[in-house]
Amino acid sequence: MDNKRSWKVGVTGGIGSGKSTVCRIFGLLGIPVYSADDRAKWLMEHDPNLKSKITEEFGINSYTQEGALNRKYLAEQVFSDPEKVKKINALVHPAVGLDFDKWTLEQKVPYVLKEAALLFETGSAKQLDKIINVSSPLKVRIARVLMRDPHRSESQVNTIIDQQLPDETKNELADFVIKNSENKLLIPQVLEIHQKLLEEI
Repeated sequence: MDNKRSWKVGVTGGIGSGKSTVCRIFGLLGIPVYSADDRAKWLMEHDPNLKSKITEEFGINSYTQEGALNRKYLAEQVFSDPEKVKKINALVHPAVGLDFDKWTLEQKVPYVLKEAALLFETGSAKQLDKIINVSSPLKVRIARVLMRDPHRSESQVNTIIDQQLPDETKNELADFVIKNSENKLLIPQVLEIHQKLLEEI
């Protein structure tokens, strides 16, 4: 492994599993965190190349006259059609991948984290050195999301969950698993993985 660059470590997990909480703990240890979802939203509004591709694929109504992403229009156009979801992902995910690589090169740390819900599903896990899956019971995850996102219904949350790999599969594919349930403390699990990563690097 090339020690001149930071290792790229993915943090994934189903919706409501607690990925962001885990990443905040790593952040307190001085590990930079790249939020793929946040950057995707930013790039869709600020990357001229990506904006032109989205406009070409989904029409001029994809953006407002001021150049802001027309989320309502795109949601109506895209997210009810699995084929269109694949098309927009095929545009956005490569742009996020390039942005992440560029960001990583600017970091001077042993490793960085990439937080993303769909690391395995999109194939971007293959570009990472290690993967951490945050695992949580399904009922707990649904309850968390409904509390966090009052605009979502339970059926909407279940639709999102159905589009993601099952937790058990992610646990098998991941290098590390953090169990985020009521009887497991997060901080000791994060510290243990942090130490193991530093030893491997």
